[in-house]
Amino acid sequence: MDKGGMTLDEFLAEWNNDDACVLVHTSGSTGKPKPLRVEKKRMLASARTTCRFLGLDSSDVALLCMPLDYIAGKMVVVRSLACGMRLISVAPSSHPLSQLAEVPTFAAMVPMQVYCSMQDESERQKLMEIKNLIIGGGAIDTSLEEQLRSFPNSVWSTYGMTETLSHIALRRINDTDGSKASEYYTPFDGVDVSSLPDGRLRIYAPEICPEPLVTNDIVEFDSTGRNFKVLGRADNVIDTGGIKVQIEEVEKLLHDVVPYDFAITRVADWKYGEAVAIAVALPSDKGKEWQQKELDRLKEQVDESLHNRYYRPRYYFPVEHIPHTGTGKIARAEVEKLIDICHIH
Repeated sequence: MDKGGMTLDEFLAEWNNDDACVLVHTSGSTGKPKPLRVEKKRMLASARTTCRFLGLDSSDVALLCMPLDYIAGKMVVVRSLACGMRLISVAPSSHPLSQLAEVPTFAAMVPMQVYCSMQDESERQKLMEIKNLIIGGGAIDTSLEEQLRSFPNSVWSTYGMTETLSHIALRRINDTDGSKASEYYTPFDGVDVSSLPDGRLRIYAPEICPEPLVTNDIVEFDSTGRNFKVLGRADNVIDTGGIKVQIEEVEKLLHDVVPYDFAITRVADWKYGEAVAIAVALPSDKGKEWQQKELDRLKEQVDESLHNRYYRPRYYFPVEHIPHTGTGKIARAEVEKLIDICHIH
């Protein structure tokens, strides 16, 4: 993770100045990050809502381990201020717990940080001791969820974005305290959610957002009509010959099949308009002949594992790396640019 950017002292100075707003940047997962000015009073309202939901108060200790250039990091600080929590700050890294002498009771991390912490037994033990661990900024893969399911304390997946000042709903990942893991997010009190005819989620949270917000996330509601499951993003749908393929769904199915970092994307196709493509990060030092053989081998495994033939990639591209944003999400627009270059050549 990027260790540069705004410092805690700089953010606190900005928070305590006379300006009613602070500057934040979107994650840039679908394009260039955008600057936004958000009201401090709305950030406080969001922070208090999270504290109420999780039962956080002045007896808790919060961990700041994410960049303060983004809303997720800023909101950890604001929650500590709103609830009177003591704050421990460490430089953003893939192993935020490695040097900690004291285990916090509340922490917010991205999936990559949780995954890396799980690889070290000492860090894994600290992770298990956190009373409320929230994970956001990207999808949590199924194998990581399985490992977290038996954790003794509360582990949550968050739903939100910069425009909603971090999360507006949480989803339980583990089974504990009589609560069961769920695929569905529970919105906070004061947050109304619904879906448009095309399946996109609509959020109305007047304390946090002055106007209703229509997201690009395609959702499905449970029998209560309130809790929702995210199927993918509307702009991550590939229309191939009239068949709509959700990019995230294909990536989820291939997570345990492709042993490299990869991303599903789209390319222009003369016959189908758009076609499903896969970019795979392969070592370049082994030569193009090895890469092609490895792609051929992967294609056999992928085609065999994907029973829906429309999900099967028609194009395979070796790349040096899969671009990610500062918060760990796949940078979709950058992947498409890489593929366009490969497709032309």
